[in-house]
Amino acid sequence: MRNYDYQDKWKALLTPRVIRNLMVIHEYRGEQRIIVDRHADALENFVEVAKMQSAESSNRMAGIQTSDERLKKIVLNKTIPKNGMECEIAGYRDVLNMIHENSEHIPVRSTFILQFHRELYKYENTKNGGVFKNVDDETSESVDRLCKAYRDAVEHAEVDTLLLIPMFMVDFLCICPFQCGNGRMSRLLMQLLLYQSDYNVGKYISVERRIEEGTDTYYRALQESFKGWREEENNYEPFVDCLLRGIAAAYREFSDRTRRLEEKKITKPDRVEEEVRNTVGTITKAELMEKASGVSQTTIQRTLAELVKKRKIRKIGDGRYTKYEWNREDGQQ
Repeated sequence: MRNYDYQDKWKALLTPRVIRNLMVIHEYRGEQRIIVDRHADALENFVEVAKMQSAESSNRMAGIQTSDERLKKIVLNKTIPKNGMECEIAGYRDVLNMIHENSEHIPVRSTFILQFHRELYKYENTKNGGVFKNVDDETSESVDRLCKAYRDAVEHAEVDTLLLIPMFMVDFLCICPFQCGNGRMSRLLMQLLLYQSDYNVGKYISVERRIEEGTDTYYRALQESFKGWREEENNYEPFVDCLLRGIAAAYREFSDRTRRLEEKKITKPDRVEEEVRNTVGTITKAELMEKASGVSQTTIQRTLAELVKKRKIRKIGDGRYTKYEWNREDGQQ
C-alpha cells in the first residue's frame, strides 16, 4: 500500500519558482489581515460574491451549471433546486457554508470527508452520497492513511501547509474515493485546509474562480503530477506550482480591489460601480440603493446611465423590471 508520509517529500518542492510563490502569498496575507481588521463591514459583500463564484466555478469545471439568476437564488438559499444540476450546486453551497462557518472545528478525517460528500448529494435521489466506492476494498484505509499523513506533517514537520495542501489534493484525486464528485470534493477540501492554515483569502475572493480561469493549465498540471503515482515516483511540483499561482492571484485581486479602502474615501459613483462589479448576475436599482446606503437615487440613476454609455455594464429590460449586470464579455474585470 502507498506510503503517504509527507515528512520529507515536501523538501523536494522547494524550487526557486515555488519559493517565490510562497513569498508572494505570505506578503499578501499580512496585508490582508490589516485590511480585514480595518474594514470588516465594508467587506461583507465580498463574502457573498466569493461564495457565488466558488459554487459557480467549481461546479462548472465539472460540467454543472445554471443561469446567473438561478445560481444567485440557489447560493442565497432563496429557491428550491429544479433539476439535478441545481441539486448539486445546492449541495456544494451547503458544504461551502459549513467550511466558511466551522472550519476550525472540522478535523481532517475520513468521517468528515464522508459527511461532506453526503451533503454534496443530499438533494438528489442517489445512494452515492457519503459512501466510498466499493470497487477497491482499500479505499477507506487509503483515505484514513492520507488524512493521518497530512495531520502528522502539519503537527510535526517544519513545512508550510501551502505545500502540503496541493500534495494532499493530488493524492486524494489519485485515490479517487467516490464514484462521482471527486474533483469538487478536492476543491472543497482545499478550501477547508486553507482556512485551517489561516490562508483565508477564499472568504473574500474565490480561489475556485482563479483556478477556473486557467482550467486547461490546472488539469495539465494535475496530469503531470499523477504520472508514476502508483509506483510512488510522481512529481508533485507541477500541481503545487499551479495551485500556488492561483492562490497568489486571489490574494493579488483582494489587494487590488481593496486598495481604495486604504486610500481616500471612495466617491459615491465609484461605490455604485463597485457594487455592480462585485455582483454575480444582475442587480436592480432597488438592490443598489440597499447595498450603497447613503447614495441618493438620483446619483445611482445617473451613474448607471454613465456606466451603460461607457459599456461597462449592460441594461436588461425596462421600467420597473430593469436590471443591470457587469459587462464581463467586453473584457471588463
